[in-house]
Amino acid sequence: MDKLESDILSQVTIDEPWGLVESFSTFKREHPDDVNRGMDEVVSRLRKHGVEVKVHEPSLHLSLPGQARVEADGKTIRAKPPAYSVDVRDGLTGKLVYIGARHNVMIEDMFEQKVESTAEVANLVRGKIVMSEGFASPGLVAQFEELGAIGVVGINPGVDIHWGICTSIWGTPDLDDLPRKPKIPAVAVNKPDGQSLIEIAEKGGEVTLFTEMEEGWFKSKLPEVFIPGTEEPEKYVFLHGHLDSWDVGVGDNATGDATMLEIARVLWENRDKLKRSVRICWWPGHSTGRYAGSTWFADEFALDLEQNAVSQVNCDSPGCRWATEFINLSRMSETEDFLAEVIKEVAGKSIEGERPHRAGDYSFNNIGISSYLMLSSTMPDVLREEKGYYTVGGCGGNIAWHTENDTLEIADREILLRDIKVYLLAVLRNANAEILPFDWRATTKEFAETVAEYQKAAGNHFDLSASKEAVSELDAALKDFYANVKSGKVKPAAANTVIQDLARILVPINFTEVPRFRHDPALTIPPLPSIAAAAELDKYDDYSIGFAKTQLVRGQNRLIAALRQARRHIELLAG
Repeated sequence: MDKLESDILSQVTIDEPWGLVESFSTFKREHPDDVNRGMDEVVSRLRKHGVEVKVHEPSLHLSLPGQARVEADGKTIRAKPPAYSVDVRDGLTGKLVYIGARHNVMIEDMFEQKVESTAEVANLVRGKIVMSEGFASPGLVAQFEELGAIGVVGINPGVDIHWGICTSIWGTPDLDDLPRKPKIPAVAVNKPDGQSLIEIAEKGGEVTLFTEMEEGWFKSKLPEVFIPGTEEPEKYVFLHGHLDSWDVGVGDNATGDATMLEIARVLWENRDKLKRSVRICWWPGHSTGRYAGSTWFADEFALDLEQNAVSQVNCDSPGCRWATEFINLSRMSETEDFLAEVIKEVAGKSIEGERPHRAGDYSFNNIGISSYLMLSSTMPDVLREEKGYYTVGGCGGNIAWHTENDTLEIADREILLRDIKVYLLAVLRNANAEILPFDWRATTKEFAETVAEYQKAAGNHFDLSASKEAVSELDAALKDFYANVKSGKVKPAAANTVIQDLARILVPINFTEVPRFRHDPALTIPPLPSIAAAAELDKYDDYSIGFAKTQLVRGQNRLIAALRQARRHIELLAG
């Protein structure tokens, strides 16, 4: 860490961010009116420190859950409806069936709990209210709706019930998305109540679901701070996180809002020391609109982001109790070495990086922006096991996530102070780097491993050697490129153009299935998705495998064309 970085990090204090955390712990931020109140407070605190703030007011399509319950055998069972459940406040009665499933233990698939879709399952589910283990999330609800269920009950893995959202549509739907809106009601219940409902199902009993939902268009405030750099003010590091939360949402995401507040304060005071700019946004509509705020921003400012964003950094659930480690850390491969060095210097910790999930506010993959962080620090696995905690999607691993228990005790002042400095150094160093600190050789290494894995799975059914060769050729071009950058043969301006433009080509080919400037569903995207079918060829019979091979021919063409485009780009700008 150089003296400038050290001096700027020393200006971080905990008082202002902790004040915001304490304030947010006193009021819910679910309804847009309450979210706007929180936005107003952020703006007021920023302006108190002289920070210039622009407040956008987009109209977002949101689904606001109200009360829910399940009635069965003369008893009323507590429940929570996920956002985008269908409203059945007058009640929906049906026969209850139970389709068992193992609760997913990995964060990457916890929102996509599914069961095996057999003819037997379809016959059991059709026309029934079906229950299974899971968070009443998109995978579960969409699957059972497709099989003909009239309602879904998700059995949460513990004594708490977690709020969530059951649509796979990313952000406000467009005309093409609308058919994927859920058409059946869904609720979540806790594990003990789920067990009692299973007993009713096994006896062939009926249940009645009640859900109260409010859905429509809501004007939502969205603050933006733009801190101009001195040398390349048009280029910027993009830091962002959501302000709306379930209940008071201290660990998810008042601590993140406070982190961005302090970073905005410190960097504004030191804006004369920034090479590139820093852009910071607080999102509405994360919880009730499936990332509606960040998606609106991605749409509204797509061409500016495409031209000028050098990276995007998501800030969600930092500073939570017991969160001493940096594991399950979202990062794109090209950013890992950079991020690892930052965390080592600030926290003295090694990282365990992983592929970013189709979650958080990663609403910018289709633009093609190198990305790091989503969740940050978390508790050690051994501590989670000691406490009997299951996997959750935030709060540093605390199972208060998405419940009314996510209160002030979930935050930790000292850990928050450390995590603010982690985010600050990552943003500051990224903004001031002479050469953008992303190594695309790490990405081609990932690509080579992915192609090899798919080829092994495909066996003799499909040949991916052309993909392997294209990855190798790009890797060779990258090795020459970085060697020429190091020697000074390629000047910084040209190097940075190449590094940024490679993101526009390689991020979409690795993280998206739909065309650029559209948004994939909130479901897992496999690595190099255009050739991912190669890993599943053994599922097809002799007749249908021809269709899968046709898809792979087209997908391999898309992949190779992108890899060749990236190689040509290097040769044209830095050859």
